Amino acid sequence: MDARLKPAAAAVALATLGLPAAALADPLQDLQVRVDRLTREIAELRQASAEAAAHPRAADAGLVTGGATQGSFKLPGSDTSVTLGGYVKLDAIYSDRSAGVASTADLQYEPGSVPVGPMAGANERGQVKLHARQSRFNIGTSTPTAWGDLTTFVEFDAFGASGNESVSNSNALRVRHAYGTLGHLLVGQTWTTFSDVATYPETLDFGGPAGVVFARQAQVRWTQPFAGGQWAVALENPETVVALPGGESFRADDDRFPDLAGRIRFDTRFGSYSLAGLARQVRVDSAAAPATREQQWGGAVGVSAVVPLRGGDDVRASAHYGNAIGRYAIGFFPDGLVDTASHLVLSNEWLAMVAYRHFWRPGLRSTLALSGLRASHPAGTAGGVNRSAESAHLNLIWSPLPRVDLGVEYIHATRQVESGDTGRLNRLQASALYRF
Repeated sequence: MDARLKPAAAAVALATLGLPAAALADPLQDLQVRVDRLTREIAELRQASAEAAAHPRAADAGLVTGGATQGSFKLPGSDTSVTLGGYVKLDAIYSDRSAGVASTADLQYEPGSVPVGPMAGANERGQVKLHARQSRFNIGTSTPTAWGDLTTFVEFDAFGASGNESVSNSNALRVRHAYGTLGHLLVGQTWTTFSDVATYPETLDFGGPAGVVFARQAQVRWTQPFAGGQWAVALENPETVVALPGGESFRADDDRFPDLAGRIRFDTRFGSYSLAGLARQVRVDSAAAPATREQQWGGAVGVSAVVPLRGGDDVRASAHYGNAIGRYAIGFFPDGLVDTASHLVLSNEWLAMVAYRHFWRPGLRSTLALSGLRASHPAGTAGGVNRSAESAHLNLIWSPLPRVDLGVEYIHATRQVESGDTGRLNRLQASALYRF
């Protein structure tokens, strides 16, 4: 129908119904206004949606949004996902023998600090310590780039410089990790490539077993995945600490070459297995004591495994051998010895650890970890130099909630030095850990 005839037709219809034409005029006009307004709003919404798709940052301006990884978030106007984490932990420790005044070895097991000989009888007996220094905080980020994700990770705990225990217990923060990755390249400070962190057993004790490779240090690492595993090689910070003829330690601090560490890991249906290698130069260049300028290249190899069992149980094991393990053994061994003729000597050293974790039921588990380390030093080595150590950890840990661990642990450890003096430590520890 011609549009010009529609009002006339409506008037005829109203007249037929006995209604005046004016009764239709106002409703039709109001309807037309509403239709026009709705049409404009739809057009505006379509335009806003198109602009938001073209400029996502402008759409999210002023809003905190969910990040690309679980538990992360993005700040307004940013494409970086941020994750915050850490935990609060309280340790209550009873030791049958103190390691000495203000020693961190009373707060965590340190193999080289177990009292031996006459010192073992002089130190405090039946000591009790409560501390929260293992508590930690970390922040991680992930940013998409044309070269892949750029990630960073920084973590601190409270095992820095010690405060007093009289009033404040205000200990300083300590950097544990500070590194970034871009593709296969990692730069910064983290676990040495020579260690296999996956084999570390679950213990309440912060120090952990004696016979494991343990070091965090600055490095440049390349990691390359392959079918069934991955390999990694790194240049890491060098540091030489030698034992002098009198037994005292001397930090040479004049290294010329970075330590070279590598690891290859195979992931199979029967568990994860690794081979590791280390090459480093041990060097002393001093006009003062010990007045020697010598260097030697040494190395070490290691194997490790994590074997899953039925019911969530697992076995973890590692073994290392070489003549340059030194400080990588939790600082227990010197990197080299300076003999009475001022020559630098490297000793053969080995480390071993095996641990079994058993789940009694979901959330309730125990770990038994046995470990040891020993060195074959040359004749004439000073009597105070560490020769061997052994440790055993046995615990019961209950997680009533996914973010809570409550447990008790018994630790037995021994230490022997070159003079033949020995010492032992018995420790009972209770811990509560709350993650966030």
